[in-house]
Amino acid sequence: MEELLTIAFRTIVLYFVILIIFRFMGKREIGELSILDLVVFIMMAEIAVLAIENVEDHLFHTILPMLVLMVIQVTFAYLSLKSRKVRQLLDGKPTIIIKYGKIDEDAMRSQRYNFDDLMVQLRENSIDRVADVSFAILEPSGKLTIVKKENSGEHRQLDLPLILDGSIQTENLSRIGKDKQWLLGNLQKHGYTDPLDISFCSFTDGELFIDEKDGHRT
Repeated sequence: MEELLTIAFRTIVLYFVILIIFRFMGKREIGELSILDLVVFIMMAEIAVLAIENVEDHLFHTILPMLVLMVIQVTFAYLSLKSRKVRQLLDGKPTIIIKYGKIDEDAMRSQRYNFDDLMVQLRENSIDRVADVSFAILEPSGKLTIVKKENSGEHRQLDLPLILDGSIQTENLSRIGKDKQWLLGNLQKHGYTDPLDISFCSFTDGELFIDEKDGHRT
């Protein structure tokens, strides 16, 4: 009876400890979890199970590694906010699987993504024909984002970010056939001399969309 009470007590304590830790780690949808998130969650689950079963071990020996995992996850999450390279290293980056109705088989192979997966996710998005897809983007979470044709039958342009948190995205500039000088020149026409003042900028239908960082002029 005493052992059962001990197990119940340890279970309750660990439940609240894990709940508090997850709250500190921030809100993420299950489908949006990064590899780091999954590793941390799995390790915490294993640690908790072992701690509940091994009633002889001091509970602090379980709580300490959980706190260490929380610190690791929060630290990397903070670094991800500050650095896109860190974010891509931990989370990966989106991959264009379909462009203007044409499947990119090389991109599929690089992501170990097969045609069965593609067809299932297209059907889930109510897509009957690949030709009706302007863009299909495989997100780091594994979700397939679909951009359909216009009602007129014309393909849509993908709204690619040209500036993210003050950093110019040269890869996306190349995708739309532009360069850094073109971007800087157009920014100056809109009254911006420093990309660091801009949190987000994209180019769609011949127009720049610019969103300034908080604290700068409006």
